[in-house]
Amino acid sequence: MHVSAAVSAGTSNEQPRRVSQTAAYCAAFVALGLTVGSLGPTLTALAQQTHVRLSAISYLFTARSLGYVLGALRGGRLFDRRPGNPVMAAMMVAMAGMMTLVPLAPQLWLLLVLMLILGASEATIDVGANTLLVWVHQDGVAPFMNAMHCFFGIGAFIAPIVVAQTVSFNYPSTHSYFVLALLLLPVAAFLRRLPSPVGGSTGKRNDTTETNRHLVFLISVFLLLYVGAEVGFDGWIFTYAVELKMGSLKTAAYLTSLFWGGLTVGRMLTTPLAARFRSRSLLICSLGGCLFSVGLMLLKSGSLAIILIGTISLGFSMASIFPATLSFAGQRMRLSGQVTGWFIFGSSAGAMLIPLLIGQLFQFAGPHALMLVIAITLVAAVGVLGAVIRSSEAEKKDISLATG
Repeated sequence: MHVSAAVSAGTSNEQPRRVSQTAAYCAAFVALGLTVGSLGPTLTALAQQTHVRLSAISYLFTARSLGYVLGALRGGRLFDRRPGNPVMAAMMVAMAGMMTLVPLAPQLWLLLVLMLILGASEATIDVGANTLLVWVHQDGVAPFMNAMHCFFGIGAFIAPIVVAQTVSFNYPSTHSYFVLALLLLPVAAFLRRLPSPVGGSTGKRNDTTETNRHLVFLISVFLLLYVGAEVGFDGWIFTYAVELKMGSLKTAAYLTSLFWGGLTVGRMLTTPLAARFRSRSLLICSLGGCLFSVGLMLLKSGSLAIILIGTISLGFSMASIFPATLSFAGQRMRLSGQVTGWFIFGSSAGAMLIPLLIGQLFQFAGPHALMLVIAITLVAAVGVLGAVIRSSEAEKKDISLATG
């Protein structure tokens, strides 16, 4: 009887704890979206602040993504060895500190250092939230994963609006970093007070690292291409609109918000679908929508109306790709902090390389290089996804033969 009561009490305490932990990781992704979504709309102002050209300021993407790479590799091991929530809280405070210093940096090299540290902190948050959420919900994580990444879109949607409102109050757009930094601190406090989940595995997953290594590599490459396209578009659509004289600086900033708004609405609508349809089906449909959207903007690049529609459509189509990829991986292997770290490593490499490539081509070939690079990157992602699916199916057959 006492044992039965203890089990009942444990179960009743577990559900509110899981709800609080899920809410905390969603809040962390709002904060992550706020920091990630702020760079694109302030890129021109940061170039003016440091007295450099756009081709030089594009190295901010490189520095931030290099930090992301380092944070992903180190962060994965941290969450396997230490309680996760205090680590995430510390990284959130570090992010707030770097954001506060960005408008005060008069030289490019100082901004590069700040972006490097900011990227490392963001990557640790990214690895942590994705890993810890899987540990909380395990095989039932798919809709929660989609929902958490929806909150990233909310943060990234809000950030350009904060930038636009800062400009409308006659302050430099870079002063928006002070506001965004303040918004991160309550999230850090929320994370710090919650207990951390403990990692585990289920019998449905194949935990053999040797078997999964090839699949981990392919998924990392796929995320490199997808995230490179997402960050490249987000980071350069503001400058694209300004260079083609499609409207004022405020209009261009709101264009960035529309991209993240489309992505956020898409994640809201696909959250229930993630519980009913296979991740593979969601990925195929999403990539088809991405290619259609970019193709539309390539054909009618001079039309503001088409760019608006294409931007919203691209955000909507990209909505489920990252969470569906992690859910797909989680169904086929145990997502330890280290494995998730490799996925974030691939993502950060894409976020470093693709926007840098766009920046270099932007300076010499003009704004239309943006859409062309995004289109080529997405076509390559389709090819890699095909390899991921084939590798996954081959692995399932091998497991069936071994267990049969």
